[in-house]
Amino acid sequence: MKRSISAFCSRSLHSFPALAIALALTLPAYAQSGLVKISVDNLTNTDSDHKTEVEPDTFAWGNTIVSAFHVARRPGSIGWGSGDVGFATSTNGGVTWTHGDLPGLTVNYEGGTYGAAADPSVAYDAKHGEWLISTLPLVGLSDESQYIGDVAVSRSTDGLTWGNAINIDKTHLDDKNWTVCDNTTTSPYYGNCYTEWDQAYGTGDVLLSVSSDGGQTWGKGLASSDHAGGLGGEPVVQPNGTVIVPFQGGGIDVFSSTNGGTSWGKSQVIANIDSHLDAGGIRNPNLPSVGIDGAGNVFVLWADCRFRTGCSSNDIVMSSSADGKTWSAVTRIPIDATTSTVDHFLPGIGIDPTTSGSSAHMTVVYYYYPVSKCSSSTCKLEVGFVTSTDGGSTWTTGVKIGGPMKLAWLPVSDDGPMVADYIGVTYVNGNAFGVFAVAQAPSGSTLAESMFTTKAPLPAAGGAPRFSGSADKPVVGAKSDHEMHFYYDDEGTREIPRARWITNISRQ
Repeated sequence: MKRSISAFCSRSLHSFPALAIALALTLPAYAQSGLVKISVDNLTNTDSDHKTEVEPDTFAWGNTIVSAFHVARRPGSIGWGSGDVGFATSTNGGVTWTHGDLPGLTVNYEGGTYGAAADPSVAYDAKHGEWLISTLPLVGLSDESQYIGDVAVSRSTDGLTWGNAINIDKTHLDDKNWTVCDNTTTSPYYGNCYTEWDQAYGTGDVLLSVSSDGGQTWGKGLASSDHAGGLGGEPVVQPNGTVIVPFQGGGIDVFSSTNGGTSWGKSQVIANIDSHLDAGGIRNPNLPSVGIDGAGNVFVLWADCRFRTGCSSNDIVMSSSADGKTWSAVTRIPIDATTSTVDHFLPGIGIDPTTSGSSAHMTVVYYYYPVSKCSSSTCKLEVGFVTSTDGGSTWTTGVKIGGPMKLAWLPVSDDGPMVADYIGVTYVNGNAFGVFAVAQAPSGSTLAESMFTTKAPLPAAGGAPRFSGSADKPVVGAKSDHEMHFYYDDEGTREIPRARWITNISRQ
């Protein structure tokens, strides 16, 4: 019989240390397994900080897991993006991995024409048997340019051998792409793939293009009916073919399509964002992380300080919806007590697609500072995870899986020391794997940041103590400890004016 501590214990109580010990004792398999490096930067271009990899997205189908990420981050003093986009693939459920770089994308590897690339997103098209990695090949290589990037996709039948990039949009105005495919055989739009981006240096609109032939050709990018502007959309597809697109506008917002992307509906608010400014200048645009269960329930996560007195640190919070229109109140994932010093950010969620509703299995991997109040020289960056087996009603306590890292070990992007703008978590055969950047001490002037996963899957809750955040209430009058700004681009150069923030319902 499952015994849930949530029935009598809130995370705001001070019993957390003993329970954390209890949880640690229930997860010995993970503690002994450790991490495995699944890729390394082997590029040699002169405009990058080498031995660096950042910002992974990860997706699984069958026994295959594909992760894609930046390789060779270009330093902020030079500009944007990275030398190329790399991939790491396991065809045996995470036991072994093969890595490489995408050909025909940048000038730094096998015949590409772009100077750099960014923002990888992984999808699989089951109808056409194609793996897709969408990317942002960069035309403008710094914030002094009037251009930024295009949107492209690379295709593979096995996740190991990739073709040259195919352009989806060539306006040179784009940022933050994301791709998803409709893999439900009973859906009227089975085999459609959808790529989202925003026209950061143009209209600012969030746009989506549709392919129905395995990513070979793509339609024109279309906006929502009210031309919503924003950044970092992550579309997901429900079993009935409805596409739901959460994104960051003047907070966390959403729109959808019920006709296979022929048109897109009006945008609406999910929630506001109240955030603690993460210490040390670390790069964190606080974009939404989105997951969907087997029944089509959508979960949106981000970092938020509304449950912390004085906005002293961020929790990972969540809102969910069955239809993309009615969203639950914002709840806190109870990683640790609201009185803790921990600052949590950059979450990634994975949900087992064979589970749903009150039995949905989900795992969240995130970065954190054990002590929120730190400086660029004293902050200790770590990676942790929590898991739920009841649709997010209760969660295990946070477990460390990586770090500590010093910020000086990270490449400095145009917007601060960087591990990611997002990270990936996926399930394969019921097992959760996260892929994330971990940095080690540099060797002289050469950095040492690579992609890692765990040697064994991240363990499910099992008999571990579990906690509910449902009793936690936002602090009265809670607000961000810094002035909130939202941008069309993730470098923070083109601000979304308040007049364009979506206000058609009251923000939570």
